[in-house]
Formats: sequence, structure tokens, C-alpha cells
Amino acid sequence: MMLRVAIRQQLGAFALDVDFTAPDGLTVLFGRSGSGKTSVMNAVAGLSRPEAGRISLGERVLFDAEARVNLPPDKRRIGTVFQDARLFPHLTVRQNLLYGQWFAPKGAVKAEFGRVVEMLGIGALLERRPGALSGGEKSRVAIGRALLSGPELILADEPLAALDEARKAEILPYFERLRDVAGVPVLYVSHSASEVARLATTVVVLDAGRVQRQGTAVEVLGDTAVLPTGAREAGAVLEARVVRHHADGLTELDAGGVPLFLPQIAADAGARVRVRIAAHDVMLARVRPEGLSALNMLPGVVREIRTGEGPGAMVALETPAGRVLARVTRRSALALGLAEGVEAVAVVKTVSVARTDVGTGRAGEA
Repeated sequence: MMLRVAIRQQLGAFALDVDFTAPDGLTVLFGRSGSGKTSVMNAVAGLSRPEAGRISLGERVLFDAEARVNLPPDKRRIGTVFQDARLFPHLTVRQNLLYGQWFAPKGAVKAEFGRVVEMLGIGALLERRPGALSGGEKSRVAIGRALLSGPELILADEPLAALDEARKAEILPYFERLRDVAGVPVLYVSHSASEVARLATTVVVLDAGRVQRQGTAVEVLGDTAVLPTGAREAGAVLEARVVRHHADGLTELDAGGVPLFLPQIAADAGARVRVRIAAHDVMLARVRPEGLSALNMLPGVVREIRTGEGPGAMVALETPAGRVLARVTRRSALALGLAEGVEAVAVVKTVSVARTDVGTGRAGEA
């Protein structure tokens, strides 16, 4: 089901003017704070009314300024997942889930309770109350409640922002399942490049209330011109296949014919994965270096070098594994003689890739 958003809205001194489509899967609204992500979500949810434009979900029109259509939030068939789970503290997990099911509109395709519980791994939590749950467990219950409300779209507004890294690592696989199994399109707000790389089937980059770029995670994150959260967060996405797990705790991947070694990941041999490699974790050499501890060497050709006002340079290297970004100093780029068309080797330490930077499922559609 396709979500189409084309709206204009003046919010004080801030002007929102966006036009994008969100197909099936998980579409991330990506950008720095103040770029307009939550404003778009509020308009889609019916919590604010744009001055002009149209919002449609499949064949249903949610908002049309010209036709004077503006469905109220409870008629839009949208489930929501927030930063805080917003569970009812006096109800058990089972009762919180059934509350969502109770308010599913007549005629809605209702998710099966047992299937949702199994998908989210919350069977053992059903008789607990929210106060006895961890942050990650609360998030899973919130996802379940949203699914059981019979939605045609789920809005997730920075749902992991309040979690620490350990809880994020716990909950990310469940958002992957939501993307791949639930059959409900998701519009997801984030300013985390790791979340975008791991979860997104489509990325819409917002800047100052406008769409800067739209495409797949591979296309958008590999573009040196798109750095919505700053150069420190820059990094490209590679698609790969799990070859084998080694006894020393490493997983070997095949990335376009290039071996890639990572700390062991939870995926079977043959599984497709996507891996985000941060630009600041990539070293460049003109020839394949010898005598280094780093295991990953990706030979390629320089396609672009982008510099700014500071001492840094962002180098895009096209390799058999895909596009790799490297953040180096301009002095290093000059010393190496880097220029468009020059051959070089990207060097990546195995341990520099975090668990949250490796995603599973639908990698081929990244």
C-alpha cells in the first residue's frame, strides 16, 4: 500500500513543503533535529492540518485541502509507536494488547493475537504490568498494541531514541520483523544513520522542511552530498551474504565477491544482510597494504571527493562490494594523489562494525 504525501504548512517561522511517496516496507524520514520529520508525522496522523496539499493511503484520501477532506485521527486507520511506550500502567501486557484490538475499526483486517505475540517474543510477558518491563520489552508491547489495532499504516516517531545501546540492539530485530512479516507499511522517524542503514527500504531525507533526497538506503547513504546529521555520522551500506561462522568468533560474508569479516552475527549461512560501514572507520591506501591487523580490504576506484570548509574530505570509492565512503583529511587525500578515477583500497577493521550496524532481512531491497 502506497502512502503519498504532498503538503505545504506554515508552522510559525518554519515552512514545511514536502512531496514524497512511501511504498510498502519501512520508509524512514531522516534528518537532523528541526528538519520537519515530526511535523510530517503529525500531518499524516491528523494531529495538524496543512494549508495545502493532499495525503492518501492507497485509494483512501486522508487529507485533501482543495476537496476539503480531513479525516479525524481515529478514522485514519493508523497505529502509532512513540519514544515512550505509553502503555497503561494499571493493565497487564495482555490487557494492553487487547486494548489495541478492541479499538480496531469494523471491517479492518485484524492481526491474530497469537501471531503478534510470537513475532514479538512477548509470550512470557503477558501477565506482567508495564512497571516490571525493561525499555526494550515495553517497546515490543507498544508495537504489538499498534499492530492489533488493525492499522493500514504504522507511524513510529523515533521509537528508539530513549533507549540505551543495549536496548536498541535488543529491539532492532523486532522492527526488522515488523518490516518484513507484518504486512503493514511503516513510516519511521530517525536521525540515526545506523537505524536507517539497518531498517529502511526507502529513505526520505528532510532538510529545512523540504525533501532533499529520496531513494533506497544504499543510494542515499552512499551519496556524499547527503549528510543530514553531519560528517561524523556518514557511512555507506553494503549488501552481503553470510558464508560461514568461524570458530574464532568471526562471521565471513561475501560482499560482491569480496570477503568481509565481522564479529559473529545472528544469521544463518546463506542469509542476506546489510552492513553499514562508518566513513570515519575507513582508511585508504593506493595499493593493498601488508602487515596490518585489519582483515577487510576492499579494492576500488575513486568516484568522488567532496571537501568543505574544514580540513576533512569525503571520498567515495566504488568497489565490487558496493560504494564505500571514507572520511580522511584533505592533506591525506593530496599525499595519496587521490582523484576521480584513481585506484585505491579501503581498509576496514573487523571490530569497528557495531552489532547495530548489521541488519538482516530484505537486504536485497536496501
